[in-house]
Amino acid sequence: MFEWSETDEMIRGAVRAFIDKEVRPNLDALDSGEMSPYPVIRKLFSEFGIDVMTGEMVTKMLAKQRAREEALAAGEPLPEKPKKESGGSPFSGQESLMAVLIGELSGVCMGLVSAMGVSIGLGATTIMSRGTLAQKERWLPDIVTMKKVAAWAITEPDSGSDAFGGMKTYVKRDGEDYILNGQKTFITNGPYADVVVVYAKLDEGDGADKRDRKVLTFVLDKGMEGFTQGKPFKKMGLHSSPTGELFFDNVRLSKDRLLGETEEHKGGDGRDSARSSFTAERVGVAFMALGIINECHRLCIDYAKNRKLWGQEIGRFQLVQLKLAKMEVARINVQNMVFSALERARAGKQPTLAEASAMKLYASEAATEVAMEAVQLFGGNGYMTEYRVEQLARDAKSLMIYAGSNEIQVTHVAKGLLAQ
Repeated sequence: MFEWSETDEMIRGAVRAFIDKEVRPNLDALDSGEMSPYPVIRKLFSEFGIDVMTGEMVTKMLAKQRAREEALAAGEPLPEKPKKESGGSPFSGQESLMAVLIGELSGVCMGLVSAMGVSIGLGATTIMSRGTLAQKERWLPDIVTMKKVAAWAITEPDSGSDAFGGMKTYVKRDGEDYILNGQKTFITNGPYADVVVVYAKLDEGDGADKRDRKVLTFVLDKGMEGFTQGKPFKKMGLHSSPTGELFFDNVRLSKDRLLGETEEHKGGDGRDSARSSFTAERVGVAFMALGIINECHRLCIDYAKNRKLWGQEIGRFQLVQLKLAKMEVARINVQNMVFSALERARAGKQPTLAEASAMKLYASEAATEVAMEAVQLFGGNGYMTEYRVEQLARDAKSLMIYAGSNEIQVTHVAKGLLAQ
C-alpha cells in the first residue's frame, strides 16, 4: 500500500464533514470537560453505521462459536471453522476505515480517539480474545456499539512502566469466589466506565515472591459493592478523554467474572493478554500521531501562505521553509509506517511487540516535534488557544507517555533485536 484508496478518501471527506459539524463547534466544551465525549462518539457510530456493522459482526461471530460448541458437546460434526478465529479486534477487516477515522479525529480532538480506542480496542478486544462464549455474549454487544463504555485497568500508582512486577492490586480465593483489593490509576474512561477489565495478582498465601505471582483478568460492572470510580484528573492535554483512579475494597467477584473462567487460561496468564493489547495500542499511537502531524502540516502551510511580515508571506523565509520541510518528512515517514501496518494487517500478519514499540517511539516523537514547531511557527498566536496548535502540542506530548513511556519502548525494541 502506497497511497489511500478512493474509498478511503471518500470516507475521509465524510468524516471531515462530521467533524466540522459535530466536533469543531464543541471543541472548547470538550476540552474543558463541560461536554462528555461519549455522546459525540455514539453519534459518529450511528451516522456512519459503525454500531450496526460491529454489532452484526459480533452477533455472527458469537453464533458461529455457539454452533461449534453445541456441536462439540453433542458429538456432532463441527461446522466449518471460520477463517479467522474470534479473538481479534472488533474492527478486523476494517483497518483502513479505522485508520482514516482515527487520523482525522486525532488531528482535531484526540481525546475522542483515546476514549473510543480504549473502550473498544482494549476493553472489548480483551474480552473477545480471552472470554468464554457466555462472557462475550454478556459484555461485547453493548461495548462494540458504544452503548456501554469500557475501561482497561492495569496501571497503578507505584508501578508505572513496571506494570506487572510492581502490581499490588490482588485477589484472594474465597470459596468459589474471589475478593479483589487495590487501586488503579491513569485509567482512561475510568470515571464513567460501565464495564472495567481489571488485572490483578493472585495471592495464594504461600509466601511466593509478589513479583512472580500469577496475573488474572476480571470484568467488573459499574456500581458493584466496594468498587469506587474516582473523579476525572486535571491533565496537561487530552482533556476530552476522562482519566481517573479506580479503588477496590473487598470487591466480591464470582468466577464468571474471571475471563476464561479458569486460572489456567489457554492463552497464558494476564501478562500475555496485556502484551497483546500493548502491541495493538502502540500501533494505534502511530495512527494518532499521523493525525496530529497532518493537522499541524495543514495549519502551518495555510498560516505560512497568509501571515505577512516585512511586506511578504512568512512562507518565503528560509527558516519557515525548513520547518515546513521537516514536517513533510515526518508526515511521509509516519504515513509509510501506517501504510505498512495496514498492509500487514490485511495479510494477517501482526507486528511483534518490538516492532510496534518502534512505531510508537518514532511516531510519537515525530508528532510532538511537529506540534511544538507548529506553535513556534505561529509565534505568539501559536500560544493562544483559538489557533488550536497549542492544543495539538499538548495532546501530542501525551503520545510519548501513553501506551508505555518512550523510555520503555527503547527497552522493548532493543530486547527484540537482541533476541534474534
